[in-house]
Amino acid sequence: MIFKKLTQHLLPVVALLVFTTGCNSQTSDTKTPPASDLSVEAQLVVEGIRIGWGIGFLPNGDMLVTEKGGTLYHISDGEIVAEITEGIPSDLDVNGQGGFLDVETHPDYEENGWIYFSYASSQGEGSGSNTKIIRAKLDGSSLTSVEEIYKGTPNSRRGQHYGSRIVFDENGYLFFSIGDRGNRDVYPQDINRDGGKIYRLNADGSVPADNPFVGKDGLDAMYTYGHRNPQGMAVHPESGLVWSHEHGPRGGDEVNIIEPGNNYGWPVISYGINYDGTEFAEDTAREGMEQPITYWDPSIAPSGMAFITSDKYPGWEGDLLVGSLKFAYIAHLDLDGDEVVGEQKLVEGTGRIRAVEQGPDGYIYFSAEGDGIYRLVTTED
Repeated sequence: MIFKKLTQHLLPVVALLVFTTGCNSQTSDTKTPPASDLSVEAQLVVEGIRIGWGIGFLPNGDMLVTEKGGTLYHISDGEIVAEITEGIPSDLDVNGQGGFLDVETHPDYEENGWIYFSYASSQGEGSGSNTKIIRAKLDGSSLTSVEEIYKGTPNSRRGQHYGSRIVFDENGYLFFSIGDRGNRDVYPQDINRDGGKIYRLNADGSVPADNPFVGKDGLDAMYTYGHRNPQGMAVHPESGLVWSHEHGPRGGDEVNIIEPGNNYGWPVISYGINYDGTEFAEDTAREGMEQPITYWDPSIAPSGMAFITSDKYPGWEGDLLVGSLKFAYIAHLDLDGDEVVGEQKLVEGTGRIRAVEQGPDGYIYFSAEGDGIYRLVTTED
């Protein structure tokens, strides 16, 4: 049940107990207590953003939010100070799941001013579109100095599975995802084609010499393969490794640790089934294919995700937050190392949750479709 927005712009946390997870299974019959007694609320920061697909931050704490339809919002102190459409690429294709998608600032933004974007681009081979990564600079209320970083090929008229999440790791490498574009039997297991992959590049778009397929069979930019539709990525605060999640079909949403050259199995292995209830995967495990850290069955349709690294949420440091599009809540995964030892639902009652990011102030911010941007605060704040 979707609650009406409170006039005070606060939504109470619902710290319901939910299923515990292991590396091979997750059911609603096994439950664990919440990670702590901490109580949190969703505080509305800004209204009027319909589908805030990505959230990025400038060093001064200002927020950049991409709206799927093609607008970049510049937000300062809870106010929209600019609705930027000038400089948005003309090859933007808004369709189905495609549109103006993620945003991420360069780790050295104060020195170079680069901002990175992903979007569905009609440029190139074939009709339709595919995922494109660019970088640009913000000049007042327009984007300038636009440079192409990577463009997936070929284009497709299928309007799903663009992937598109962007992160920088602690070494300054650019990671991004391209989903299988709705063609699971062609792209994910073909290491010479885009789609169903996570990529690693230098910040200028060049290929790192130590990428796993450089000088071998396979795409030079490819880091891992065998993915369905990765729409969440975050860097683990201790290991420095990129973690990712991806949508399963009916069941089988996964959280994975991304390591070079690995095959994550889609669609040969999966814990999901077809939407019509029929089976398609050959197995749930196979030698040479990675197992997820955890998975959801039934699917929650995971969206953005972030690790908690600040002291704003005592007892939750190092834990992982994952947004749910399907059920409109944030899944708080209690971690012990790389193991999920508990899970609870937070802030039910907003719109579908799309982006989840930790801001420079240490607070978690998230976008809820149809509502706007929220900040996660403790009830003691």
